[in-house]
Amino acid sequence: MINSTFTRLDPFALVDDFLRQSRIPQFNDEQRASGFVPAVDARREEEDLVASVDLPGVDPENDISVELSNGGRTLTVSGERKIRHQAEGFREVRYGSFSRTLHLPEAVQDSDISADYESGVLTVRVAGVYAEEQPQKIRITSSSGSQQVSASGSEAKEIHQ
Repeated sequence: MINSTFTRLDPFALVDDFLRQSRIPQFNDEQRASGFVPAVDARREEEDLVASVDLPGVDPENDISVELSNGGRTLTVSGERKIRHQAEGFREVRYGSFSRTLHLPEAVQDSDISADYESGVLTVRVAGVYAEEQPQKIRITSSSGSQQVSASGSEAKEIHQ
């Protein structure tokens, strides 16, 4: 009996290795590092909006800013992930400035917002942003008469056909 092991060759891995080791300007680490965009998960928890932003390796006290603007309707998380070690070689971790913006369904006050950083994740809670949201009836007019339709949100409008 012959015991043989086959390893499947991944052509994309070869290209990735080449680009990582390349000194071609568009593929070097400094160019790649300029595109740091943290992942954001936003969800509704009862009447609150909760956003989790993945920011591992970022100093929460010095490198992250949470701001409320646009009359309390826009929440922006911005900052910078700084390069910790300047060394030769390749780098897969991205660095640089970032900004992520969430548009809130209702205007809020800064006192409604809390932020907590734990294990590389910034969690921002906007308390009560969904408290006033009630379904509204929208009147739809057509040539054959009118109907009532349920809809959520404050953007309920009368529709004419």
